[in-house]
Amino acid sequence: MATVTRTYALWQRLPGGITRSLAFSAGMCVRVPFFATVLPRVRELAPGRCVVSGPTWFGVHNHLGTFHAIAACNLAEVAMGMLAEATIPTTHRWIPKGMNVQYLAPGRSGLTATALLEDRPDWDSVTSGVELVIPVGLRDTGGTEVVHADITVWVSPR
Repeated sequence: MATVTRTYALWQRLPGGITRSLAFSAGMCVRVPFFATVLPRVRELAPGRCVVSGPTWFGVHNHLGTFHAIAACNLAEVAMGMLAEATIPTTHRWIPKGMNVQYLAPGRSGLTATALLEDRPDWDSVTSGVELVIPVGLRDTGGTEVVHADITVWVSPR
């Protein structure tokens, strides 16, 4: 089996608490500048789980003053991408293939995106490629799920 990914190893090496969260998130935005548009903060990261928050600010507002649909998609992709980086072994690579999004309610506050991948394949048996669907729920500060995204990624050996 492959070793721990560089991304997850970095997360583990950083000091805990807010220092880890802020330093890791800043580095992530340097590496993937588009993510910075939603001011994401990675709060939890482990194989199979990632939690990322994004504050409400004028840069993510739509014409109604709520969290813009595409900004929510960007936050969902941050959570999915960090989950993939922490979960998929170094022997494999991944790329997003599609996103199915449901807008369930207006996002009137900051959002927290939680990506979970509970059923992971036996990576040693993935020899030609496999599609994984990673569900991401985005909740407002009251706990209401306002957006749900199922993001399909293609995983194949390097």
